[in-house]
Amino acid sequence: MAKKPEAEKTLADEIAEDAAQNTLALNPLVGMRTEDLMKAAGTVMKALASQPQALAQQWMGFATEFGKIVTGQSDIEADPKDRRFADPAWKTSGLHKGLMQSYVAWGKAVTDLVAKTDLPDTDAARARLVTSIFVDAMAPSNNPLLNPTALKTMVDSGGKSTVAGLKNFFDDMTRNGGLPSSVDVSKFKVGENLANTPGTVVFRNEVLELIHYTANTDKVFQRPLLVVPPQINKYYSVDLAPEKSMVRFLLANGIQPYCVSWRNPTPEQRDWGLDTYIAALDEACDAARDITGSDTVNIMGSCSGGITLSTYVAWLAGQNLKKINAVILAVCVLDTMAATDNDFAALVTPETIMAAKQMSKARGILDGHEMAKMFAWMRPNDLIWNYWVNNYLLGNKPPAFDVLYWNADTTRLPARLHGDFLDLIFTNPFMNAGKMSIHGVPIDMKKVKHETYVIAGTTDHITPWKAVYQTARIYGDKTTFILSNSGHLQSLLNPPGNPKAWYVKGTTKEKDADAWTATGTKHEGSWWLDWADFLKKRSGDEIDAPAKAGNAKYKPLGPAPGTYIFEA
Repeated sequence: MAKKPEAEKTLADEIAEDAAQNTLALNPLVGMRTEDLMKAAGTVMKALASQPQALAQQWMGFATEFGKIVTGQSDIEADPKDRRFADPAWKTSGLHKGLMQSYVAWGKAVTDLVAKTDLPDTDAARARLVTSIFVDAMAPSNNPLLNPTALKTMVDSGGKSTVAGLKNFFDDMTRNGGLPSSVDVSKFKVGENLANTPGTVVFRNEVLELIHYTANTDKVFQRPLLVVPPQINKYYSVDLAPEKSMVRFLLANGIQPYCVSWRNPTPEQRDWGLDTYIAALDEACDAARDITGSDTVNIMGSCSGGITLSTYVAWLAGQNLKKINAVILAVCVLDTMAATDNDFAALVTPETIMAAKQMSKARGILDGHEMAKMFAWMRPNDLIWNYWVNNYLLGNKPPAFDVLYWNADTTRLPARLHGDFLDLIFTNPFMNAGKMSIHGVPIDMKKVKHETYVIAGTTDHITPWKAVYQTARIYGDKTTFILSNSGHLQSLLNPPGNPKAWYVKGTTKEKDADAWTATGTKHEGSWWLDWADFLKKRSGDEIDAPAKAGNAKYKPLGPAPGTYIFEA
């Protein structure tokens, strides 16, 4: 979907762009249990009770400010970037201005009070998280009787917006698990206006299908690029609308992309673990090598796909097998201790890990829709209340945005793979050699010797860029590190042509990420062009484009996007 000019954007468009920064991708595999939030709330109350002086001072400050608000003397304002209060009525109407100012003052008082509590770091992080959820929920913009835009829309539409909003509400209660819908699914269909780049399934096993995309240039580079997507989402984030399709960009540059499409597991596959996926990926790699006649492949993975890729290349290195040429990793954190500097990390404890394992073990799977709910409540302003207002209070349909459709098209994780990913949190095997073994082969990243290209996003809160920088360091101090000026998925879907795009490039000689920023070179435009040059130099000779897909051993099995992508 082409980006609309600022003047033409609707509320739904703005919501979609905000929400796209908070895509599922690396889901909260641990989850957020009600008992954890209740415990955090109890901890906050106890801490406040033990500090009555701080409580009194904070609320006296709020009372003073509230007095100014009532008498019209307060100059407190909402953040100009806070679209909840974008309607002019929040400034021009005395009633609504008072509501807005009271909410902002109260929210600041609550937040500041929690910040002043004398709590250990973990409890303080949990307190901040539960407080932010509570404060966001209480915004007057969420109330149909207090939101001026909703009231005006109701009057202007003769009540039709209210009827439509109620219909949307009841539809979501019955069909979307109680959360506001984030996307108008009626506007998209996989294989038609998404994932529609011509290609062929050239290999299939129980775990994955391998898609070879049809060349559209006379010459191609012989060494293929094997793309390893995350297991929790379907692969076609790399092949959305044509103008942002990474696959089409690669084809235009003569690269031969082979993309893995993971099967959506059911409870019958509960025993599939990381070793199962590594064995399946190895078969796909061999198929790509055989079809192209190349001894090695370049390989790319993002998010949990990057974790799988890194395990695979270390497994090969442990056996001295030469199947990989260059490695490309995007928004992937391997050092689990490098991504603990956020409030979400406070949810990760031995108790929550055990609870998460037991739940998926009992069900046989970890369901993507359940994880989406957990993630939504970790970012409620962007992923719940925005849609609450748009869908219910205004009676609008949710936005039609391809990234959000892909994000909602979740998959499941087998219980054992879920457990394997959770184990990485405490064993940190990519930093501690021998803590993990695959088919009897110890994983030791020091044995991995490949030219590597790593991408991170400046505003990525899911896989923070400084943690991704440490991923690059794991692959060696000659690794090329790209820092793109965007969020989690946007740092990947960054085709040439965006006038606001820029990136910083450098090697990873500096141990500290902040120190690296002083050594990197800033470039205007999309990093895709730099990446294409990187690949071309490492993709072997140019040869005639293949006349047909597959070969005598690996015969065509059907057109892209395959069959596994449609398994619900």
